[in-house]
Amino acid sequence: MLRLISLKTELGQTVQAQLHFMQQRHVEDFEGFWRDILHDLGQDDEFWNWARKKRLSASDDRFEAYALEFEALTHGLMWIETQWHRSWVNSAHRIVYVEALASAPWNRRRLEDPPYLEGVGTALLLFARRRSVALGYEGRVGLHALPTSEGFYERRNMMDYGQDPDKEDLRYFEYGRLLQPLED
Repeated sequence: MLRLISLKTELGQTVQAQLHFMQQRHVEDFEGFWRDILHDLGQDDEFWNWARKKRLSASDDRFEAYALEFEALTHGLMWIETQWHRSWVNSAHRIVYVEALASAPWNRRRLEDPPYLEGVGTALLLFARRRSVALGYEGRVGLHALPTSEGFYERRNMMDYGQDPDKEDLRYFEYGRLLQPLED
């Protein structure tokens, strides 16, 4: 386990989830629990291949894969790239690029209100910023958002740099340099 992360349940109770490097059990949770629900609800990320993302993370040191787990079930997944991407604001600065970030369907407010666990995606995004700081990138993080997730990133105060014709016209979002340290 990398760290404990505080989240709120649908009843408002604070609980401690665990952030792990992605393991096979997390991929199996996606395949066994998430995928059919995502398909039935027509979610854009239903076809994401987390087994491939996990393999690439194990074989290529520029990729990292993480899972957020609570009560022995995977509630969030994230795959990041840490070496090749540069800021859109100033290409002299490296960023942590979020290749994929997903919350379990029962944790997505637009699908389940209230969500079973609140703050899963936010916690993963905050961890990406922590990795950016640890790598010397000063908290810079970038990503291309699926259309249904654009509002999520806007509410997290990421700057919206518009559609990227080189990335299927997905909107590009980026956090700049942190101006103050992140709180635990």
